[in-house]
Amino acid sequence: MDSGKRVFVAGHRGLVGSSLLRELEGRGYGAVITRTRTELDLRNQAAVDAFFKETKPEIVFLAAATVGGIHANNTKRWNFIFDNLQIQNNVLGAALAQGVERVVFFGSGCVYPKLAPQPIKEEYLLTGPLEPTNEPYAIAKIAGLKLVEAANAQQGRNWLSLMPTNLYGIGDNFDLETSHVLPAMIRKFHEAAERRKKGDNSPVKLWGTGKALREFLFVDDVAKAAIHLLEIGANGLYNIGLGSDLTIRELAEKIAGIAGYDGPIDWDADKPDGTPRKILDSSKVRATGWEPQVSLDEGLRRTFEWYVAESRTPSSVARR
Repeated sequence: MDSGKRVFVAGHRGLVGSSLLRELEGRGYGAVITRTRTELDLRNQAAVDAFFKETKPEIVFLAAATVGGIHANNTKRWNFIFDNLQIQNNVLGAALAQGVERVVFFGSGCVYPKLAPQPIKEEYLLTGPLEPTNEPYAIAKIAGLKLVEAANAQQGRNWLSLMPTNLYGIGDNFDLETSHVLPAMIRKFHEAAERRKKGDNSPVKLWGTGKALREFLFVDDVAKAAIHLLEIGANGLYNIGLGSDLTIRELAEKIAGIAGYDGPIDWDADKPDGTPRKILDSSKVRATGWEPQVSLDEGLRRTFEWYVAESRTPSSVARR
């Protein structure tokens, strides 16, 4: 991939987009095109079309999306399907119209059936019902990857769709109303550990039984995978995962240890666990030479340390 090409990162302030910016800058891409949401609303088709005509990007990373954890997915169902369909249709449509040579579309492991065989292979897509709590988001992402597939088949494009497992890392969202399980735990355990220093021994409250199995990948590894696949000229659909999973209860124990929290944990079994198990088969991308570089323990430590440092500033991520 030529570092002199015009690159547009859609969603550069998000978890994946900000990681892509760091990786691109580290590889010498000095003129990456970005726009904030106030500068360019990707849900506005006319604005997106005009932007692509003006900037003429040659490589597009579509990391922009309306995202959230199980609570947000289940309560903002309209937003999660409508916003994401608009964003995808506008960006991919404009990219096709302007002849963009390479596009990387970021989906999610939730596109696969709730009860898919484990580990989940790319070919299991659309072989069974989705997990109901995140069905709207999954349907939107399936539509996006099918647009990429159709552009390759009908229009001769050379585009990529990446389905990462559960991502976390620097720049994550720690808002307890909209965050995913891992950053929510980091915030809850850190705040509980601070309270215990002041004599408050109230328990940390977590959703579900803790029995669900999940795979987690440090976000910088998916950014590296995206650029690696572009560099070797790959196209089509690829799962991107760590290759190992653990229960949500085990994850809680790891984060509690990093946070220095040794108090009680209350599991609310009346709240949903979501899919019983979700681990991706990433053998296809591994066969190209990519391997994850950050272990779960190392990634959790780095993310926790970043969060604590950020939460001490006036524009704290903990107060969003």
